[in-house]
Order: sequence, then structure tokens, then C-alpha cells
Amino acid sequence: MSPEIVTILALVAIFAIASFLPINMGALAFVAAFLVGTLSVGLSTDDILGGFPAELVVTLIGVTYLFAIAQNNGTVDLLVRGAVRLVGGYVAAIPWVMFAVTALLTAIGALSPAAVAIIAPIALGFAARYDINPLLMGMMVVHGAQGGGFSPISVYGVTVNQIVEDEGLTSSPVTVFLGSLFFNIAIGVVLFLVLGGRGLIGRRVSAEVPAHVGHAEEPAVTGHGAPPGPAVGPDSLRDGDTADGAADDDAAPQRVTFDQVLTLVGLVTVAVLALVFDLDIGFVSITVATVLALFAAARHKGAVSQISWSTVLLIAGVLSFVFVLQEAGTIDYVGEAVIGLGAPLLIALLLCYIGGVVSAFASSTAIIGVAIALAVPFLQAGEIGAVGVVVALSVSSTIVDVSPFSTNGALVLANAQNVDRDRFYRQMLGYAGIVVAAGPLLAWLVFVVPGWL
Repeated sequence: MSPEIVTILALVAIFAIASFLPINMGALAFVAAFLVGTLSVGLSTDDILGGFPAELVVTLIGVTYLFAIAQNNGTVDLLVRGAVRLVGGYVAAIPWVMFAVTALLTAIGALSPAAVAIIAPIALGFAARYDINPLLMGMMVVHGAQGGGFSPISVYGVTVNQIVEDEGLTSSPVTVFLGSLFFNIAIGVVLFLVLGGRGLIGRRVSAEVPAHVGHAEEPAVTGHGAPPGPAVGPDSLRDGDTADGAADDDAAPQRVTFDQVLTLVGLVTVAVLALVFDLDIGFVSITVATVLALFAAARHKGAVSQISWSTVLLIAGVLSFVFVLQEAGTIDYVGEAVIGLGAPLLIALLLCYIGGVVSAFASSTAIIGVAIALAVPFLQAGEIGAVGVVVALSVSSTIVDVSPFSTNGALVLANAQNVDRDRFYRQMLGYAGIVVAAGPLLAWLVFVVPGWL
């Protein structure tokens, strides 16, 4: 059997096992890289380690370490409270506040499951207390996370842009970011109109969110999602409604601490140094996080254990196996077969659906890397715009995280309050089915077709 076929079968086995068993896909990918690389492709272990994505691993460690500190010292809660105050506590704006805060968190480097794990309990607590459709609120949180997830300094964004640049394709990090952001905003508008958002206009709530709300643990990232621990109940939220629906005026504002101010300055510093001065985001994040830790060493001594090591393993393993795929000639093999179809638009659509369908059950981060890698030979042929296809693949592989089988979807399901759990599960499943069926097609129509015409 040829090395190309062996690597393809190994890739299918990785996704199949990780979809049905709680085993980290990255660990499976490392095993496959070692066994297939040495036994079938003829690589040495040194050759395989040459494909280890060291720069990306440093970035993952740095941004998740920094975000763990921001979570521990209450900076995340500060952002949520500030956002609610900014809109005057109007109920109709709360779903959009949750969308915006989650998008901001992922845009500045938080992993999507981490951001959803923190904001979902707050958002769904609001939904239960103030009679907001929980499906609307939960999906706004997930789409917010995906909307901000492709900023040039985010985990998704760094992953996609690095792959694109390494392959010599046309790169446009801002286009990838804005494409995902506005696509998810458009979905949010539709959700708001369909799921009762108009009926919320005119009502108000308190802008205070207790500091202890929303500190759910980040789930381990494996091939499929599993609901986290007990959700934060709505009783932990302050009831700000008076008899006439207005917010109480006596809600005591929480003071902004010195640590929080330093953290906000640190986050801005990371963004400026990475985006304006083009310094390595990983090293900058670790440096800023360490400086912050020096000011409160005892408080942040556990922050290192909060680094998303499962995601580090996931991405490092999958991209190491992608390197083996490249060395085996599998990427060129698949690319030539795809190009042989002779219909660039159809090829792009098929790749979008492959990314979307598989990602609904597996890791979006892993799928993005594989999907773009498989599309490289097709894109290098120059028959269709690379940037549009990359954006479409990125969107298609992430918007399906609303599925209750994905980590983000499972977090929403687990944190829903005062609902019939089975009914809510069916609602999420139905919505996920619509997104999986229509999402890749819409992404293809919006981002790929215009570049072809």
C-alpha cells in the first residue's frame, strides 16, 4: 500500500477514534506521525520533530497563560460589567453584549472553549432570570466566540495565517478576521429576529454581575465535547428589576483593582507589540503574563496549570501529522485528485462541507489545519482566489461549534437554566443541523463565488 493511502487511512482513523472516545486527537496524531512516518514514509524521528510547530506552541502557551491571569484577577468580569453598563442594562442589548464580550476574549487570545466556559454561565443565568430565549443567548455566545476567533493574535487566526504563509499562499489576516466576524454577526441578527429579540426591547436589568459568576472550568479539548461540571445557577445573579421593570439604582459598583488595571494595560500592550511592531505574540504574551504574575505571585501561582495543555497537545500533534502528510506526498496526491475534477467552485464547496461536517463532531482547530493543508495544491494552481477559500474554510469549520456534540455546544447545554434539558438539546440539535446544512454553502457563496466571478 502506498504511503499516501496509508496516511489518509491514518487520518480517518484519528478522527473516527477521537469522535467516539474521549482521547485527545493530538495524542493520536503524534502516535500516527511516529508510526506512519517511520514505518511507511521512511522518516526518522528527527525528521518528524522537524515538523513540530514550535512557534505556534509558544503562542498557545503564552496567550492561555495570560488569559488565565486575566480570569483569576477578575478582569474578565470587569469587561462583562462594563459592557452591560455601556448599554444601560437594556435587556434587548444583553445578547449582543455577551456576543461582543466573548468575541473580545477570543480576539485577544482566549481559546474559544475557555471564553464560552466563562461567559455561558453568566449569559444563560441572565436568560433564565429575565425571560430571554436560552437558545438565543447560548448561540449568541458561541457565535461571538467564533466571530472574534480569527483575529491576527488569536489562536485560530495565528494557526490559519501561519499555515497560509508557510505554504506561500496569498495571506490576508485582516480579511480572515473580518470575514468571520461579520458572518457571525449576520447569523446573530437572524437569531435575534427569529428567537424573540424584538420582544425584549424596552426592558432593563441591573448592570452588576458578581465577580464569582462565570468561573467555569475549561473543559479538556478532545475529539468530542463533554458537558462540564454543574452550571452556575441564576440565583447567583443579582435581580435588578423593580416592579416597573427598571434597574435598581442602589446596586453597589465593584471597585476596579490595581491588578485589573495592570492586566488591561498588559492586554493592550500585547496587541500593540504584536500588531504594530510585528513581535512574536507568544513571547510577548509570556513576558506580559510573567510581569503581571510578579505583582501578585501568590494569587497567580496556579495560572500555569490553567494553560490549556490539552489544546497545546491537540494542535502540536495534528500539525506534526500534517507535516508527515506533506512529506509522504499525500497533500499533493489529494490536491491533484481534487484538481482533476476540473471544477474549482465545486471543489471549494466540497472542502467547505468536509470541514463543516467533520468539525461538528471533532475539533475545529484541528480541522482547520487539515482542511487548509488539503486545499493548498488546489489553491496553488491559481484557478480561484486563495484568500476567499481560506476564509470560507475557516468559517465553515467553526460556525458548526453550535452542535451539542462540540465543546462549545456542550457548554451551552450544560449551563442552560430552568429549561427542559431534553427539549433544549433537541432545539440545539435542530439548529446545529441547519447550520451544518446551510453554513458551508453560505460561506462558499459569500467568500468564494465573488472571487470567481
